[in-house]
Amino acid sequence: MSNTSKIVFITGATAGIGRETALHLARLGHHVIASGRKLPELAKLKAEAAGHKLDTVALDVTSAASIASAVAEVDKLTAHRGPDVLVNNAGFGVLGPTSEISDAEMRRQYETNVFGLMNVTRAFLPRMVERRAGRIINVSSAGGRITLPFFGVYNSTKYAVESLSDALRYELKPFGIDVALIEPGVIRTNFEATAVSGLDAMRSGVYGAAFAKYEEMSKAADRFASNPIVIAKAIARAVQARRPSARYVAPRSTNMVLLFRAVAPTRVWDWAMRKVGHLNAKTLFATPAAAAQPTPPKPKAPETAHAAAPN
Repeated sequence: MSNTSKIVFITGATAGIGRETALHLARLGHHVIASGRKLPELAKLKAEAAGHKLDTVALDVTSAASIASAVAEVDKLTAHRGPDVLVNNAGFGVLGPTSEISDAEMRRQYETNVFGLMNVTRAFLPRMVERRAGRIINVSSAGGRITLPFFGVYNSTKYAVESLSDALRYELKPFGIDVALIEPGVIRTNFEATAVSGLDAMRSGVYGAAFAKYEEMSKAADRFASNPIVIAKAIARAVQARRPSARYVAPRSTNMVLLFRAVAPTRVWDWAMRKVGHLNAKTLFATPAAAAQPTPPKPKAPETAHAAAPN
């Protein structure tokens, strides 16, 4: 694939990385077909991209009927050619102890992040196979290569995306189809707001004290978060490259964390992760109820012939 204009289909384009990427690619001259569940947000996106080639399509990646409808709509928009590039961006995460996240919440993340990604990919692959050309770009995460405390379920979905993408890259190459991964670090989007949405129900649990401290750290870390345009530019490089890399890490400073994980002994990494998550006995067992108890008075010294010094 050269740098000429491409037809690019993007999932999860109503906010954050997906929205920024849709606008960025459209401004670069590509024909963008942006999809998502929130129709009012898609309308706003189309209005903002006025003057550029950007179409919108409704899509819920967890619905087989919605995927089939989107494929039919894209066929019409592309004269039955289909997209040159598929960007699987739709995804979300919910923060919580791995042992306490409900089965339903765990399945919800897998339905979007893993099964949704694969079902959309399968739906658009036939046209690429027919042409013996195409490109699939899966938005993973640095959390698909390292596991953070309280993000175990979300991270596991991204580990799955990493493995599936590797397998697809091997298997689809004979058909002229490239597969690339985008691995964002800390990005300033609404991801964090969604991730912490279920914390209130867990504050009274055994990890409640750790969560309180985690939120403080999260707010501090947000000061160092990168703008979504950093990821949009990485995706653009993957779209336009003649031979795309297997992985694009952005921002580049994230490579330092990945390098540390690669070289650090497991015991050292585990210590660092417990430190990040405030997973220590002092924090976890210092309950608010205990902290609120008044300090018991010191026992009085036995009376002697000499006056005691004042306390």
